[in-house]
Amino acid sequence: MTNRPMNLDEPVELAGIWWLPDKPDEKLPGILRYDGKGAISLSLVGAFEDRIVSHPSPGVIQYDAGAKTWNAIHGVADLSEVTLLDCLPIRSQRIVSARVQGPDTQLIRATLAVVGAHISGEEDPVFAAAEVSIDDLAIWAASSEFVTSLCADNDGKIGGANSISMKPVEAQMVTVGTTEYSLLHIRPWPSIDFCKGGVTGRMKDTVRIRIRRSELLTLRAALGEASLMQDLIALATHSSAGVIWLQLEIAGTETTLPNGQCLPCRGASVLYSPVALGRRDEKSTGQVFFTCKDLPFEEILPCWCEAHDRLQAATNMILGLRYAPGRFIESNLLTAVGAAEVLHRGLNIDKKPFPKAKFREMRDAMLSQVPEEYRDRFKQALRNSPTLRDRLLALASRPDQYAIRQLVPDVNQWAERTTRARNNLVHNGRTPNQSIDELNVIVQATTAVVILNILHELGLSTDRQRQIVQEHPQLREVCKETSEWLNRPDGYC
Repeated sequence: MTNRPMNLDEPVELAGIWWLPDKPDEKLPGILRYDGKGAISLSLVGAFEDRIVSHPSPGVIQYDAGAKTWNAIHGVADLSEVTLLDCLPIRSQRIVSARVQGPDTQLIRATLAVVGAHISGEEDPVFAAAEVSIDDLAIWAASSEFVTSLCADNDGKIGGANSISMKPVEAQMVTVGTTEYSLLHIRPWPSIDFCKGGVTGRMKDTVRIRIRRSELLTLRAALGEASLMQDLIALATHSSAGVIWLQLEIAGTETTLPNGQCLPCRGASVLYSPVALGRRDEKSTGQVFFTCKDLPFEEILPCWCEAHDRLQAATNMILGLRYAPGRFIESNLLTAVGAAEVLHRGLNIDKKPFPKAKFREMRDAMLSQVPEEYRDRFKQALRNSPTLRDRLLALASRPDQYAIRQLVPDVNQWAERTTRARNNLVHNGRTPNQSIDELNVIVQATTAVVILNILHELGLSTDRQRQIVQEHPQLREVCKETSEWLNRPDGYC
């Protein structure tokens, strides 16, 4: 792609000319501002008609309550086409009968901006591919292009022939259904900065994921693919992995120079507010659950695409605790336990407490003792479904058992106390016999069990499951807290 991607953590200000797609001849000057945090605004000199107008009778104009919104606004700024989507007028100031006449002004908020293309909406299929950069993607890829060498002199001391070089890494590619995913390394030109205090050489290895389908991409599809990759890296790194940038390749914009050289399609940057914003210059902790060395790119992508669709509710809930943890322990508890319940259902491992025939026999026998006017109510209450405790125990039995015992030394006690906490909170609105500390341990332990189940479902080896429980700082802390908690008297923490 041509065009440098626009980083989502960088503020942008673009002066240009703007118009409504259905009124291309009515153009207004204005400034597009993106604050580097996801907020987009357009300040116009002049104003689009945002009043809702009706004509109750001939020659009569009535301005009704409310204001118009626009699906799209087009513009040209910084020598590029720009599209703003989901636009809402925030403030419109019209000068009427003033002593000194000045221009009208208008402030518009937009949900999303595409810098580099004019489109009609999110469902417009005009893009050939999408590329996305995500926090810690390079760590997860585990395939740096940097090669270092240290040379020692005859005395064994490090000499002056040390070097850092770059060795190209082959792109990794896999096709899932009609979608092709590629893990790419991009090498900008090295640079040397001459400063008064010395000379600094710079080289950079940028990792990105490229998505291409057999059919043209819509913006909505590209955003969905970016979110899919973001969730994968968030799961792998156990962090709120943010999107650093998202760039789209505009189909049909390839060009050929007079010398026969072909130039790639133009790129269009997307400015929006993903669930988490990437911070490209922040240092990484380097702590991950798995990398492409543990689960190769060609293997993890098909597994993740399938598991994400099947277990989306559970993964969304558990990742939500990473992206936006609640301020109140009660909401975090309901989210963690809810994730466990829906994960159990998504795994299709439900085991009926009673055989169907036996349950029907017992149900009919009980209903026969209930007055007829109450039978429907009792029948609805009788279910042959596993309890929350059953579901928790089933989840704990799936991953590597050594890793599970490290997380929850007494599985039965964990399941019992977790069930009690959830039921008390749901039915009574409080947990009178369980402290805040105990509830926090329940949240952490249940979250860890859910995550370990998802990793197990993705094919993470038992050895790696044990390793991350023993070595990852957050899981190591969970092991410590649960060991202390489960060894205390019941109801005390």
